Amino acid sequence: MTPLPFKLEPAETIRHPRQLRTLVDTLRGTPLLAVDTESNSLYAYYEHVCLIQLSTRERDYIVDPLALDDLSALGEILADPATEIVFHAAEYDIISLKRDFGFRFSRVFDTMLAARICGWPQVGLGPILEEQFGVRAEKKFQRADWSVRPLPAEQLLYAQMDTHYLPALRDRLADELRALGRTEEAREIFAALPDLPPAAYEFDPEGYWRIHGVQKLRRSQVAIVRELYLLRDALARRRDVPAFRIFSDKTLIELAQLRPRRPADLDAVRGLGGSPARRYGDSILDAIARGERASPPAPPRRRRPPDQAVQDRYEALRTWRKERAAERGVESDVIMPRETLWVLAREVPRRVEELDDIPGLGPWRRAEYGDELIALLKRATGEG
Repeated sequence: MTPLPFKLEPAETIRHPRQLRTLVDTLRGTPLLAVDTESNSLYAYYEHVCLIQLSTRERDYIVDPLALDDLSALGEILADPATEIVFHAAEYDIISLKRDFGFRFSRVFDTMLAARICGWPQVGLGPILEEQFGVRAEKKFQRADWSVRPLPAEQLLYAQMDTHYLPALRDRLADELRALGRTEEAREIFAALPDLPPAAYEFDPEGYWRIHGVQKLRRSQVAIVRELYLLRDALARRRDVPAFRIFSDKTLIELAQLRPRRPADLDAVRGLGGSPARRYGDSILDAIARGERASPPAPPRRRRPPDQAVQDRYEALRTWRKERAAERGVESDVIMPRETLWVLAREVPRRVEELDDIPGLGPWRRAEYGDELIALLKRATGEG
């Protein structure tokens, strides 16, 4: 294992095409590369990756995608099956990098998932770094706007720490997986990560039904909620900010309940006084008026619940999964995804061979749990 320095050397920052070409030449063929990203999700309507941190066992790099037009050469490194890409909580980074740059991945090691498979009580990167390496990240940058330039040195150091320790952490977890006999299980779970679809933002015009408190409103008030919800999204798109920065869900509900009529009335609404009231006041009042004139929207149709036999089989599977997880000291979804239990409950395979096409059941899980699952399903259907 590579010894860790007590003081980090500053990462090399890549802002020019020439630097990127040199970096790609340096990384080509490297057996391991740790990767992390920073995005501006708290500050933009359409978030995008604003920083890409990279670490080998020897050096740290920070790539500035806002200063570079073409990152395809870096994508070749990430897609190379000869290079293991190490993430902590890979899903968000993978889908974001696919969305913004079309990157592909071949071989991934996720230290968060590995920690969960090993039954570690803390799986967040911050607690792990403190526990394993005695370092503590500066929390004040967790909500930073990573699209701002220039980034201060202290903030760049915070970003660097997210990958600097990952190669050594990966080694410790790989050793523990091996000692526990969980290496193949981890590989099977990691193998699904490269196939994650790119992130996408799709505005749901019916999404207001999921706002907390809407179900308690009168139907006439829900019509106002709908108009305010649509207005908020339109304003957010226009200003390129997240919708919550226009006004919060709580403010939206209060507007529907109070139904202000005049600009002065908006000052009494929590979260809307001062600048927001002046900036959006007329639009808000117009939306409320439209809602009052509109027909109340029909509630969304509820999905039909599964029949009782399917529900009973699912509950039997869920109990089995919980018991298995307790035996190992891990969370239940480490044993098997919830969606997989529902598919098993609906399709009721009778033989182990029929498990091959069940999503979430790769070769390791089929070999480890297949006989138990078939026996359990037969008992649940009265065949065993």
